[in-house]
Amino acid sequence: MKRIPLSIPHLSGQEIQYVTEALETNWVAPLGPNVEAFEAGIRAYSGAEAALATSSGTAAIHLALATLGVTVGDDVFCQSLTFIASTNPIRYVGARPVLIDSEPDTWNMSPAALRRAMIQAATRGQLPKAVIVVHLYGVVAKIEELAAICEEYDVPLIEDAAESLGSTINGRMTGTFGTFGIYSFNGNKIITTSSGGMLVSSDTGLIERAFYLATQARQPVLHYEHTEVGFNYRMSNVSAGIGRGQLEVIEDRVKARRTIFNRYVRAFDGVEARHYQQEITGSRANRWLTALTVPGGMEQRDQLIQQLQQKNIESRPVWKPMHLQPVYRDVPYITANDMDVSRRLFEEGICLPSASQMTFTEQALVIRSVRQGLIEDVRRNVQL
Repeated sequence: MKRIPLSIPHLSGQEIQYVTEALETNWVAPLGPNVEAFEAGIRAYSGAEAALATSSGTAAIHLALATLGVTVGDDVFCQSLTFIASTNPIRYVGARPVLIDSEPDTWNMSPAALRRAMIQAATRGQLPKAVIVVHLYGVVAKIEELAAICEEYDVPLIEDAAESLGSTINGRMTGTFGTFGIYSFNGNKIITTSSGGMLVSSDTGLIERAFYLATQARQPVLHYEHTEVGFNYRMSNVSAGIGRGQLEVIEDRVKARRTIFNRYVRAFDGVEARHYQQEITGSRANRWLTALTVPGGMEQRDQLIQQLQQKNIESRPVWKPMHLQPVYRDVPYITANDMDVSRRLFEEGICLPSASQMTFTEQALVIRSVRQGLIEDVRRNVQL
């Protein structure tokens, strides 16, 4: 049986033109016409004033923190329910992550938990040097509320929009509400450059500083002069060529993934205790991945994943929160109240195949298999 993947690259056919141009002109190293054009395309699409193409989304977060001067002894607040690439760059610069719980609507950072963390930090006299908010699986966080809290305490906001290119609220693109925004073009994202990322900002001066750090912090003199440590974080001209072809079809990809999500919602209308990430008023999620909770908790969720795997259908649990990861067990974790929302979503959450090229027939098979698996779980529980 042909494997039904979770999310894979979906090429437009135009990528080959830009990649061929790079090869024919020998622009295969970092920088070049494709990089410049791809950055311009992201600026136009996102509405950001400035953009810097990077080797990965993780590199973009690292650059954002380094550009803001975050260093040893500083705290950075970060959403706990996310992929570890959101958090690791905090350790790259020697700072301490402080993890923030999610709220149950969007599954993203809880404004109430963030405010509680800010009050505690202000009382100690140690406000964070930055806050990293994630738009999980392409669903827009309550970003206007979160941004207002950051502004109240004069703390820079970094939007990890790695999964949410194409998601908007009130017509404004995710990634443009903070001091910095980042996008990822990893192979499984809604558009790809094979691997790569983008750092965006409304402050051109900050992007110029980030460019300097991303190119080994070389001083503007004839010889190679360095007064501080930099990085090798620029995107290649070949990868950017793939990105140019992908960007031309971004709206088609968003439409396809939203259609897939809506089919799942209709198909599982009768499934008990299901819960999806909610779109807040005025927002449009790109629905990069369809994620939902299933009844029965982690044991039943894992059994369902194994049953799907036997039918060559890829699925996976929702991200394991950072406060449950052994590598971050020693850092603070702030909730809005005594409920650990992130833990519950992880224990009950599953991501289903959402590739934009998935056919109606393939999705129908996924739907039948999920429903069958859930029915078997119910029968098993009744027998127990």
